[in-house]
Amino acid sequence: MLKMFRRIRNNYQGGIICLTVIVVMFGGIGIKMGAAPMLNTIMNTAHDLLLNTVFYLMGICVITGALGKIFVEFGVVDLLEKILRPLMRPLFNLPGMASLGAVMTFLSDNPAIIALSKEKHFALAFKKYQYISLTNFGTAFGMGLIVIIFMMGQGFYIEPLIGFFGAFVGCIVSTRLMQHFVLKNHPNYADEPAYDEHIEAPEVEKENEHKTVFVRILNSLLDGGRSGVDVGMAIIPGVLVISTFVMILTFGPSADGTYTGAAYEGVELLPWLANKLDWLFGFLFGFHDPHQVAFPITALGAVGAALGLIPNFVQHGWADGNAIAVFTAIGMCWSGFLSTHTAMLDSLGYRELTSKAIISHTIGGICAALVAHWVVLLIGLF
Repeated sequence: MLKMFRRIRNNYQGGIICLTVIVVMFGGIGIKMGAAPMLNTIMNTAHDLLLNTVFYLMGICVITGALGKIFVEFGVVDLLEKILRPLMRPLFNLPGMASLGAVMTFLSDNPAIIALSKEKHFALAFKKYQYISLTNFGTAFGMGLIVIIFMMGQGFYIEPLIGFFGAFVGCIVSTRLMQHFVLKNHPNYADEPAYDEHIEAPEVEKENEHKTVFVRILNSLLDGGRSGVDVGMAIIPGVLVISTFVMILTFGPSADGTYTGAAYEGVELLPWLANKLDWLFGFLFGFHDPHQVAFPITALGAVGAALGLIPNFVQHGWADGNAIAVFTAIGMCWSGFLSTHTAMLDSLGYRELTSKAIISHTIGGICAALVAHWVVLLIGLF
């Protein structure tokens, strides 16, 4: 009997652990919310994310994919590489054309970097370890323009720019740390190109000689948009699964304190845990109110949802200039990366490195917040 038990344990140890974790996790949530409301909330949250988040992100992928193809077709990518190469190499250890990804994610959202990376002409400039780190590099600037403008709309002008600088530093930390982890696990990636096949420029140029500018623009828009649709489809599983789970752990019951099964209800586990470390957040980031911890916690899943907290914070006097700078830095750098990194790396074909990307970007976001807080303190001395 003992030998049989050991054989079962050895053969099915992984399955037993997995089943135990799932039962404990969803059992605890079900006890708090109730089984029926929990299941309804999961379905309603996933459905709302599909309609209002995934299709929105797919639209971004289509537009940025078309724009990226235009930039590739008419040499903008090559121009940016030559201009920005002196900056990109020493800071991020990336080719100069990677700056285009930063611009596109800054103007839109994280998945824009993946739509661009699907262009072989773009990817051929990267070694494999650099190509993988694009997920961290692009995510650090996701929704940057939206975050900065929103903060300025709340009456803060210098602080969002300080936060942008903090996000820039956090991006350097996250990108280089991810490259370190990749090379540590796969040393051969240091010399392997992102794509093995080569694009022969003379043939492309010769082919383009027989096409009018209008035809080249039209083909680029349609081909780039089609690649954006493929990327948009690829991000659906990661967004629905990861975001739904994060939302349940982040948000609380309905307004009257009951669980109705509506979308975005939850058990507030993450804010509860964060409140236990309120003293640490105050020491590191200068937070003077426990409510401020809710912003970085929410930004892990969706920076758009985190921005929705700001007007309330300002109205109640919970947010000062330091908090806005830190919020901007950590909001830009993280920008919902827990809900997108899995899908982004999956679409690149390196799903097994997701944990490394998450660890690297978590550290990068913390560094971004630290730098923003320190800069505010230094400015306050003058």
